[in-house]
Amino acid sequence: MSSLPMSTQLGASSSYDVFLSYRVADTHNNFTYNLHRSLLHKGIKTYLYRRGEELPLPMLLKVIEESRISIIVFTNNYASSDWCLMELVKILQCRESKQQIVWPVYYEVDPLDIRNQKGSFGEALANHECKFKDDMGKVWRWRAGLTEASNLSGCYSI
Repeated sequence: MSSLPMSTQLGASSSYDVFLSYRVADTHNNFTYNLHRSLLHKGIKTYLYRRGEELPLPMLLKVIEESRISIIVFTNNYASSDWCLMELVKILQCRESKQQIVWPVYYEVDPLDIRNQKGSFGEALANHECKFKDDMGKVWRWRAGLTEASNLSGCYSI
């Protein structure tokens, strides 16, 4: 492993060039870690969630708001994380209100499965509907966010 810091301390300067949204269990130790390391080597200040880091939701949302670019690493299990889906909705809000650049990476996943919410995406959202049956608006926003994001041009990694 590299001796580079996983992310810059939030207290030093709260704005980042890039915010990485990804499901930690899926790609942290391979694709996303290497992407983060490459961006840092290029001098691009990049926020990457550290395992075990406790970042309150308001601080996380602020990091997203103050980033210039968000990269969403979609994996088969991305939609199973309500945390990832909350990030996704905030990222898309910033795309609209702040003209933030959003770049999806489809890591071993077909964008059509995301757009049409098939396979693991459909299963995850059905589970969220059961879990959040008293707040279906949240699940509808997640569904709309997945559809919107999957319509963006991005990078495919198979």
